[in-house]
Amino acid sequence: MVIDPVTVEVVRGGLVYTAEEMGIALRKSAYSPNIKERMDHSCAIFDPQRRMVAQAEHIPVHLGSMSLAVKRGLEHYRGRLEEGDMLLFNDPYLSGTHLPDITLIAPAYYEGELVAYLANKAHHSDVGGKAPGSLAGDATELFQEGVIIPPVKFVKAGEIDEELSELILSNVRTPEVRMGDLRAQIAANSLGIRRVLEMVEEHGVERLHAAMEAIMDYSERRMRREIEAMPEGTYEAEDFLEDTGVGEGPVKIRVRITVEGDEITFDYTGTDPQVEGPVNAPLGVTLSGVYFTLTSVTDPTIPINDGCYRPVKVIVPEGCLMNPVKPAPVAGGNVETSQRNVDVLLKAFAQILPGKVCAAGQGTMNNVCVGGIDPRTGRPWAFYETIAGGYGGRPGLDGVDGVHVHMTNTMNTPIEAIEAAYPIRFLGYRLRCDTGGPGKWRGGCGVERSWMLLAPSATLSILAERNRIRPWGLFGGRPGAPGEYLIRKPDGRVLRLRSKCTVKMTQGDILIIRTPGGGGYGDPYERDPSLVLRDVVDGLVSASAARRDYGVMIDEERMTVDLEATEELRRRRRRAAGVGG
Repeated sequence: MVIDPVTVEVVRGGLVYTAEEMGIALRKSAYSPNIKERMDHSCAIFDPQRRMVAQAEHIPVHLGSMSLAVKRGLEHYRGRLEEGDMLLFNDPYLSGTHLPDITLIAPAYYEGELVAYLANKAHHSDVGGKAPGSLAGDATELFQEGVIIPPVKFVKAGEIDEELSELILSNVRTPEVRMGDLRAQIAANSLGIRRVLEMVEEHGVERLHAAMEAIMDYSERRMRREIEAMPEGTYEAEDFLEDTGVGEGPVKIRVRITVEGDEITFDYTGTDPQVEGPVNAPLGVTLSGVYFTLTSVTDPTIPINDGCYRPVKVIVPEGCLMNPVKPAPVAGGNVETSQRNVDVLLKAFAQILPGKVCAAGQGTMNNVCVGGIDPRTGRPWAFYETIAGGYGGRPGLDGVDGVHVHMTNTMNTPIEAIEAAYPIRFLGYRLRCDTGGPGKWRGGCGVERSWMLLAPSATLSILAERNRIRPWGLFGGRPGAPGEYLIRKPDGRVLRLRSKCTVKMTQGDILIIRTPGGGGYGDPYERDPSLVLRDVVDGLVSASAARRDYGVMIDEERMTVDLEATEELRRRRRRAAGVGG
């Protein structure tokens, strides 16, 4: 069926906004701060052949794995989804991420004909397992990470299956909140169905499907043109996780990118084998990193759908860190290994498209899970959040201070929302001075966030990275500062935590979280002294670091730059380094 471009664009816009509106409904209906405030959820629309045709601007690690989740989930399910049914599952080896991410798929029927699938994925702040929050830093098998749900018909003819519901909720610490978030996911899909059927009423089934096909073909053509413009060849890069959670690292991720004509191949041969700790990344996580990075370094105006990925081939040996075999634990693979995968891919793309790649961002989601028994209610509580850090410096732009980077794309959890819901009192939240990597374009600064436990006791789980291996700089830029996690006891003792651990806290303990900064871009001695002065005034760079890292002499009393002294210092240092006269 031939369809005019105007109609194609109208349909494309309608589908994209439908996915966005699904996300709004999910967020506004949710119970947990993790979804309601941080917006840790994603929505997308698929055609009857299970190809993604539209997505909202939500979480990259969710969205990149969603196509695999929909295909595998529907293939694995032995029954048939009828009108009013919804399929629910969280098995990472089908859904592609980790157990806290619960996927819900709903078919949309029009007069008995399947016209689309609506899908969403939301991170639940507890799904059982050995520790509150279901992200234990020392898990050694999938079964310790929470309840494993295969694809099951959770909603039947518009009604929740009460027996399934009771089974799932009996395995989590906060069943009321979980059911509230599950109902929010149902509401999102129900809204999506209504909007798709409205489009069918306007355009007809055949015309809608023809438009979907045209949208994907259009994205494919544009992506092929982008790849064709890249220099042909093979480019390699590697980076490391600093440890596995149960053993010392480092653990290597290696990628080889081959550009040939209008097609591109990502080969992970040479990546270390899967490990005992929770940092293994399911295939869906690996694919999401590839898709995110490719779309980031090409043209951001290309509509993201199945068509973008047709020119892409991904080779990931089974049994390696990036494609483990069940029941390897994977909770940290989704949140931490996904970030390192992007760092590796960006390193390789810096050789292909150097003007479109930033230095390394903080390279971690800084996952914090804590929970226990709330003395105010006598019932279990579980809290989860990720914490912002520095974004890497970029060509012509500094990195961003205190922001979620790359695969996270979530919001800050407001202190007020946390204190209202949990036995926690915040003591500090600020940007960290001198943490952005020095460069012509400075890396973004990390943050310090601290709170006191008010309950008698709690279990804390940390899943983080870049506490020992700093975020790298690019083209002469220097690394960003590492992160660290500390517990200050009421008697003043300070305990330094591993970047992946599960520990006990007691009343009055203070958790101090210091997140990494982003790497710098370009030679720091080429940075405009006025920009260094601005950073000193803003408290992002100290006067001593301005001298040490940038060769900029600042009069702290007058807050001015001594330009003569600065030029002389920079000349001396360049001569000492053997660079110029």
